[in-house]
Amino acid sequence: MDLERHQNLHTIIMLREVIRKWWRAELHLVDRNGVVLEWQKGGDIPPTPNACCRLSLTSREGLRRCNQSVRQLHEQFRANRRLRRALVHPCHLQFSLVGAPLYVHDEYEGFLLVEGFLREPLSGREQELLKARVRELQPGAPDVERAVERLPVLGDTNLEKLSDLLEYGASEIAAYEAERARKEERSIQALSRDTGETYRFEDIIGRSGAMQEIFKLLEKVSNSEATVLINGESGTGKELVARAIHYNGPRRQGPFVVQNCSAFNDNLLESALFGHMRGAFTGAMRDKKGLFEVADGGTFFLDEVGDMSPALQVKLLRVLQEGTFLPVGGTHSREVDVRVIAATHKDLGEMVKRGEFREDLYYRINVIRVHLPPLRDRRDDLPLLVDHFLRKHHREGQRARGLSSEAMALLGTYAWPGNVRELENEIERLLVLGGDLELLPAELISSRIRDAVTPGGSSFLTARATGRLHEAVETLEREMIHQGLLRTGNNKSRLARELGISRSNLILKIAKYGLDKGLPPDAEADA
Repeated sequence: MDLERHQNLHTIIMLREVIRKWWRAELHLVDRNGVVLEWQKGGDIPPTPNACCRLSLTSREGLRRCNQSVRQLHEQFRANRRLRRALVHPCHLQFSLVGAPLYVHDEYEGFLLVEGFLREPLSGREQELLKARVRELQPGAPDVERAVERLPVLGDTNLEKLSDLLEYGASEIAAYEAERARKEERSIQALSRDTGETYRFEDIIGRSGAMQEIFKLLEKVSNSEATVLINGESGTGKELVARAIHYNGPRRQGPFVVQNCSAFNDNLLESALFGHMRGAFTGAMRDKKGLFEVADGGTFFLDEVGDMSPALQVKLLRVLQEGTFLPVGGTHSREVDVRVIAATHKDLGEMVKRGEFREDLYYRINVIRVHLPPLRDRRDDLPLLVDHFLRKHHREGQRARGLSSEAMALLGTYAWPGNVRELENEIERLLVLGGDLELLPAELISSRIRDAVTPGGSSFLTARATGRLHEAVETLEREMIHQGLLRTGNNKSRLARELGISRSNLILKIAKYGLDKGLPPDAEADA
C-alpha cells in the first residue's frame, strides 16, 4: 500500500502540527518493511527539532543506526499481530521512540512514529555519555554542547496523550482506506453492469417530490464537467451529493478531495489548498503538495466556501479561470485539471450585495446550482430515513427492528434543525440505549426533542409520567394532527402523506378529536 497518499490527509496534517507545537517532535510514517518514508527518499534528511537526532541522521553510520532502532520497534509489531496499541522503544542514542501500528483490512501496513524525546531529564553523567555517542557519529561537530542543552522531555502524562493521538491517527488512516475500498468496489460493480443502468444515487435517501427533482438534476449534472454550487442547511447531505456527482461522472477514476473552508484560519487554509515550499514559514520543514494538486484529474469539494476570505477568493478564482496556482513561498505557477464542487449554507447572492463575496467568483462557481431542502420540508422521507439508519447502525445482538408508533409520531413533529445528520445521530443513540427491545419507545428519545415538541412538560409528558400510555398517545396524536392541519392549510391529502396514514383514516381521527372546527375548507376536497 502506498502510504504517501496519507501524508495529505487532513487528520495527519493536523496531527503533525499538534505534535510539533506541543512536544517539539516530528511525526513519521513507517511502511510495512519498517522503513521511514522520509528517510528513504535520499537527499537532505528532513529536519527534526531534536538537534542530536539531526546530527545522527546526517551521518551515514548514524542514519543506519536510526533505521535499525526503528526496525526493532517494527519487529515488535510484526511479531504480535494482536497488538493494536502504541509501544515505546529506546533508540541507539537512548532517546525514546513511540509508534502506533497501522492495520488496513486487518493487514499490518506499518506504523505512525514519533522519535527523539526523553522520558526524564538527563543527569550530568548521562549528558556526557550522549555527547560522546554523538561525537562518535559526527567527529568535530561544533554544536554538540548546545544540542544536548535543549532536549524534549515527555513525562508519563504527555506520553499517554501522544500515544492516544498516534493510535487515533492510525485508526483514521484505516477508516480512510476502508471507505476508499468501498468506493472502488461500488464503482467496479457499476461499470460491470450489463444492463447499462446509470448510477441511481442510492446513497441519497428520499422519495419526496423535492428529492425526486434533485435526482433528475443530478443525473444530468454528473455527466458534465461543469462547476456545481450545492446550497443547503448544515446536515442536509451536501458532501453526499458531491460524492454522488463525482462517482457517477467522467472523473470517477480520479481522486475525490474534501476541504472545509471554515476549519482553518487563512494561513493554514492557503497552505492546505495550494501547498507550500520548504522554508516558506516557520515549521515548513519540507515542500508539501496542496489539495488542489492532490485532486488533479479528479474532483475537489470545497465545503462552506462562503467562509473563505477575500484574499483566498482571488486565488480560487485564478484556479477556476486559468487552472494555475502559486504555492505559498513559491515562484513558479503549477497547473492542475480539477472539477470544483462548492457548497455553503449561506446566501452567496446576499453576500455579494454586501461586498462579502466576490461577484466574479460567485458567477464562476454558480454554473449549476443544487438546492437541498431541509428535513422539515421533506417529512415524507422521514420513515424511509429512519429505516435506513436503523439498518445502517444495527449491531450484532441488537433486537430492535423499528420505532414504536409513539416514537415515530414524536419524531415526525420535531422541526429537525440539524436535518438528516441530527436524525442519524438520534437513531444511533436510540439503538445504543434500547437495542435489546423489539420496538424503540418514545421515552428513550432525547429530552431536547421531547421538550421541543411538548415544551414545558405538556399533558403528553404528564400522562406518560403517570403511566396512562393511551392518553399520552392520543394527546400527541391530536396535537400532531392539529398542528399539521394549520401548517398545510387543511390540506388533508398532504397531511396524510406526511403522517404516513390514509386520507380516510385521517378524516376519522379529525372527527374523533373535533379538530375540523375553525379551519379553512379543504380546497382539494372541494375541487
